[in-house]
Amino acid sequence: MQLIIGNKNYSSWSLRAWLMLKAFEVEFDELKINLFTDEFYETLKQHTPVAKVPVLLDGELNVWDSLAICEYVNERYLEGAAWPSDVSERAKARAIVSEMHSGFNALRNEMPMNCRAKRAIELSSAAQQDILRMDALWAELRATHQHSGPWLFGGFTIVDVFFAPAVLRFVTYGIELSPQSSAYMQTVLQHPALQAWVNDALQETEVVEEDEAGEPVE
Repeated sequence: MQLIIGNKNYSSWSLRAWLMLKAFEVEFDELKINLFTDEFYETLKQHTPVAKVPVLLDGELNVWDSLAICEYVNERYLEGAAWPSDVSERAKARAIVSEMHSGFNALRNEMPMNCRAKRAIELSSAAQQDILRMDALWAELRATHQHSGPWLFGGFTIVDVFFAPAVLRFVTYGIELSPQSSAYMQTVLQHPALQAWVNDALQETEVVEEDEAGEPVE
């Protein structure tokens, strides 16, 4: 099985699929290609009609889109263990992942993932509202599940996979959150798989100018 990803410093969607496999100890090989290069598009057009990363190649099956990859890996290799076991909690978890997958657009656009950087940025009211919503959501979930583990639903799930890039964004742009959400961020940052991703990102030298938002913080 092979996962095609983009630059680890910038590619938040790649991080989700990679973290899903790595955190749940599913064996795979990774192929990293630099974003927005000729090689990037030439490689992707062989495997996906949308020319975006990530793409999972498993035998004759090609799966693109990070959520589709997570669902496939969960069903094929994890016997459903990457979602909460309770049916109601599982439905809520799926709704939250869907919200992250299709929403928070102002946050995404104004705060691109940039693991190497510390940046100062002026945020729009829409981005600030996205941050408030995410902060409230994390705090609510941690209060509800604090006795069953340190993750948003107690144990590590696809929900945590999908919010991991947001955690890295908040670090980059110095976003202050509630105590509950800040504690959750530390849990995410201490996960060995995420630390391995960040360490790889710090070794990259490629620069994607459109993702260098804001001004450097000394």
